[in-house]
Amino acid sequence: MDAPANALEHAVDVAGLRKQFRVRPQGLWARAQVVHAVSDISFRLARGRTLGIVGESGCGKSTLARLLMGLIDADDGSVQLAGQTLGPKSTQLAAVRRKVQMVFQDSFASLNPRLTVEASLMFGPMVHGVPRAQARRTAHDLLARVGLEPARFAGRYPHEVSGGQRQRVNIARALALQPQIVIFDEAVSALDKSVELQVLNLLLDLKAELGLTYLFISHDLNVVQYISDEVMVMYLGKIVEMGPVQSVYEQPAHPYTRALLASMPSMDPRRRTQAAPIVGDPPSPIDPPSGCRFRTRCPHAVAACGETEPLLRAAGGDGHRVACHFALTEGGLS
Repeated sequence: MDAPANALEHAVDVAGLRKQFRVRPQGLWARAQVVHAVSDISFRLARGRTLGIVGESGCGKSTLARLLMGLIDADDGSVQLAGQTLGPKSTQLAAVRRKVQMVFQDSFASLNPRLTVEASLMFGPMVHGVPRAQARRTAHDLLARVGLEPARFAGRYPHEVSGGQRQRVNIARALALQPQIVIFDEAVSALDKSVELQVLNLLLDLKAELGLTYLFISHDLNVVQYISDEVMVMYLGKIVEMGPVQSVYEQPAHPYTRALLASMPSMDPRRRTQAAPIVGDPPSPIDPPSGCRFRTRCPHAVAACGETEPLLRAAGGDGHRVACHFALTEGGLS
């Protein structure tokens, strides 16, 4: 069956994605509650592009990544990855997982401590029917590609290599099945800055060489700006702003995006932060605010913000979109 035309243009096509988690009642007469982890997420990502996903802890970034990987089932919505539809009972799940791989934050926990580096890289291809000898050659080729000499590292165990080297092994393992899409969930956040830059440059080289598509989740806005083509800003399970990374960073239209960017550390002493860019804690995802979910912390909120939910609308001619009734511009409220 041929893939639809839009699937050939877009590596990722997500429409109306929702996920709620039930919370066990605390008392005998307590009513059941749900956590609104991901609420009506829709976006497309072209092949060969990198989408950075940012937002505070608890905004739904990692849940979104697990939904895209098929590690958890969505309550509603559709996901197309590399031209194939992902679903809870999809017969294409095995094929999808060959095309989509994930690199997690904890490089040590991601590897089996009883397997050598070589065995970890061979495991995936062998599960999918690749002969052992060919899987070993692939493992050694991948180690060389990520800058680890096979003769030195193939026989080592995870505890015998550094954190940066382990993450390189995880990247190599993700590439073992020749995926088209790779999802990174805080994959460089635990690394030293010098090692982090080396890994980021490695990812850029691999992307250009292999034609990969990346979804890159990170708290570090500088890292996202360095590696991404586009950026998605999430707040309490919703997309509040999305667009080309240069446009969003230079002309943020949503108050939350502006607050995030204002919190970035600066080396210029003349640009020291004098006041907290954002105050208060995010509302509970069990009982999110009506209308705009950011209104309880927004300095520009008015009555209309609590009555109607803002939808993503154009904030520029380059695909830049924002979900705000009164999107900010350089001159103030629009």
